Amino acid sequence: MSNIVVFGASGQLGQCLKKVAASKAITSIVFLPKSEANILDADLLKVVFEKYKPAYAINCAAYTAVDKAEDDIDFARELNKTGALNLAVQCENYGATLVQVSTDFVFKGDTPNPLGENDIAEPISIYGLTKLEGEQEVAAVLLRHYIIRTSWLYSEFANNFVKTMLKLGTNRDELKIIADQVGTPTYAIDLAAAILDIIVSGNGNYGIYHYSNEGVTSWYDFAKGIFDISKTNVKVYPIRTSEYPTRATRPKFSVMDKAKIKNTFGLEIPYWRDSLMVCIKALQTAQ
Repeated sequence: MSNIVVFGASGQLGQCLKKVAASKAITSIVFLPKSEANILDADLLKVVFEKYKPAYAINCAAYTAVDKAEDDIDFARELNKTGALNLAVQCENYGATLVQVSTDFVFKGDTPNPLGENDIAEPISIYGLTKLEGEQEVAAVLLRHYIIRTSWLYSEFANNFVKTMLKLGTNRDELKIIADQVGTPTYAIDLAAAILDIIVSGNGNYGIYHYSNEGVTSWYDFAKGIFDISKTNVKVYPIRTSEYPTRATRPKFSVMDKAKIKNTFGLEIPYWRDSLMVCIKALQTAQ
């Protein structure tokens, strides 16, 4: 199989890709150390592409601190837009295909309908805006791209909602969790497997795709599921977004329609709660 190079390998999705690649016995994949993985350094990227000659590049590098991005606009844009552009240019120059990971935050999320790839992107945060700008840069310079939007990512790795809830659940008697933001959690292991399956398929239907686990839930119900499955004894109360103001505005409804990715690549996507059980079991086993 042709070489695959992963940028942002130390992050949550990068670590999941490493685990899934090992389980699938995919050996022709390179997880770059930080010294080689700076997507803002165009000269360094040229050296990386010359050295590894990848057929595929997977961009897991991103500015994902949603609230912090509201005040750190320049760096968020540099990483999410310019970094994606730099990778796309090198992919074009070296004949590689780029897998660009994006987000449900590109949508305003003000209508209760599953969001399709052709629905209008209208971000309401700097994070969402800069990720959309990254998508647009990739599409403008590179035909061979898969832009995969995902949502509510969690896993055994890095910091995420599941690990935060489990930690808080051991220290608190009760928690208040937002109940009027609706979407779908995504187990990053499942997303990593989907990305590698798409690459292995060799299917050249490039473009934008949506991927999350199946089902619909709120952050409140997600938290309840975490505590139920982990048998954590903590009282959880639902609250409105207005009761927990944040620097960045979140979409109220960001459930994505996944028919396109399922039909194009023949993917079977697990239900969110089933994958949550797998993740929590893995976390508990590792303790």
